[in-house]
Amino acid sequence: MPASFADRLSLSTCWCSHRHDDGYAMACEVRELGFARMELSHGVPVSLVPGVLRALEEGVVSVSSVHNFCPLPVGISHAAPNLFEPSAKSRTEGARWARYTKRTVDFADRVGAAVVVLHSGSVPRRREGILSFPPGRAGREQAAMEAALRDPGSEAREEMLAKLERSSRPFLERVRSRFEELAGYAAERGVALGVENREGWQELPLDGGLTDFFADFAPDSPLGYWHDTGHAEIKRRAGLLEPEILLESLSERLLGFHLHDVDESGRDHCAPGTGSVDFDLIRQQVRPHHH
Repeated sequence: MPASFADRLSLSTCWCSHRHDDGYAMACEVRELGFARMELSHGVPVSLVPGVLRALEEGVVSVSSVHNFCPLPVGISHAAPNLFEPSAKSRTEGARWARYTKRTVDFADRVGAAVVVLHSGSVPRRREGILSFPPGRAGREQAAMEAALRDPGSEAREEMLAKLERSSRPFLERVRSRFEELAGYAAERGVALGVENREGWQELPLDGGLTDFFADFAPDSPLGYWHDTGHAEIKRRAGLLEPEILLESLSERLLGFHLHDVDESGRDHCAPGTGSVDFDLIRQQVRPHHH
């Protein structure tokens, strides 16, 4: 790898924001660990912002990316990337998602970040979602679903995945519509939008539809793909995707990576190199413009 690669690595504040009440001290910790850049993650409260801005003004670090929602809405003190979802049927929740996501885009513009990383909502386990069951049977139905999804090649799993895909369509349509509106807003501010692959079965876009999802947006759209290595590895183990095929199919849309590993038990957010993620594959996919 080129010598400049280390300078392009960025440390996510999801690792340390909960331990700080001063954004300047948080930025200094990132720098002391050897990172010149950081991603402001979804656990940054408003109270840390003044210190972060001071650190940027003094050149302590720079910001590569911002993870929605950042800063957190007032009154929320814990990491909450799914506080509001773009897939929500509720117009009120959809409006709140748009409001706070645009606020994140504005903040990214303010701190000089190139990308806002986004989650895309989910298919709920409620009446209008994949599991439509009377209240008294909720626990049994959910347990049956989880058991089926953990059984690769079984007929029950294939039926459940097909039902999930059918159930996802109206939710995904809302995501597309809300992302289209957000794309225009982000383009005006020169901020790209990185749609992250997720680890949950019911999180959108579903694994089999990731490539098709991006095909609906114009080539010059600021909307791109953000590859999370740990999430992809969880899905690879479950037999739902092959990271190499996914990365190749979305290479023209790829904006950057979250780099973390997955241990033998299936726990992610482990240090790179301590689990089963194929980082040699990732190395081959990295390009100079990626974050």
